[in-house]
Amino acid sequence: MPEAGAPLPLLPLQAVLVPGAGLDLRIFESRYLDMVRDCGRSGSGFGICLILEGSETGAAATPAAFGTEALIEDFGSTPDGLLSLRVRGRRRFHVLRTRVRDNGLLVADVEWREDAAGSPRLRPEHALLAELLRRILLQVAGEHAEPAPLLFESAAWVGWRLAELLPLEMRQRQALLQDDDPHARLQRLLEAIAAEG
Repeated sequence: MPEAGAPLPLLPLQAVLVPGAGLDLRIFESRYLDMVRDCGRSGSGFGICLILEGSETGAAATPAAFGTEALIEDFGSTPDGLLSLRVRGRRRFHVLRTRVRDNGLLVADVEWREDAAGSPRLRPEHALLAELLRRILLQVAGEHAEPAPLLFESAAWVGWRLAELLPLEMRQRQALLQDDDPHARLQRLLEAIAAEG
C-alpha cells in the first residue's frame, strides 16, 4: 500500500474501476510492464482513472481527477503472449498533481477518499436497490455468489456492486465514484434506473 504522499502510478483507461470490483487487463507497453514489475516487488497497487482526453496507448492521456487503486490478484499471459492481469479495486483517490516520467508513465500525488462516516446502513427508500442487486447476483453469480446477508444492509457495498454490475455509461459510473456519500450514490442509481424505465 502506498504511504501518504508517495506518488501513485496511473493507468488511464476507457473504464471506471469501483472499489471491490474486478477488472481484467492486457499489458503490453513497456511503461506499464515496468509499473507492474515495481508493484509486484513492493506489493503496492496502481491507480486506474477514466481517460478524459487521449487514448490508452501512446502519449500520456488526460485522466479524470478521481480514480481507484487497483491491486493485482492474478497474472498470466494471453494466447498472443501479452501479460494479462486480474486486478481488484480497493481505495478511491483524488488526484492533486500529475507528472510524466521519462518512460511516459503518468504518476500522481493523491488524496485518499473515505466514504462518509463508517459503513452506514441502507435506508428504507433504497431497499428496492438491495432487492435488485440480489436478483442480479442470482443471475450472474460469479465472484459475488452467495454474499453474506449483512452486506445487503450496507449502503456502500450495495452501491458499489450495482455501480459495477449495472450497464451504466462511463460518465454515470465516474459520477458515482466521485461521491463520498453512499446514500447519495444510491439515490443517483435509483434515479438512473427510473430514467431508463
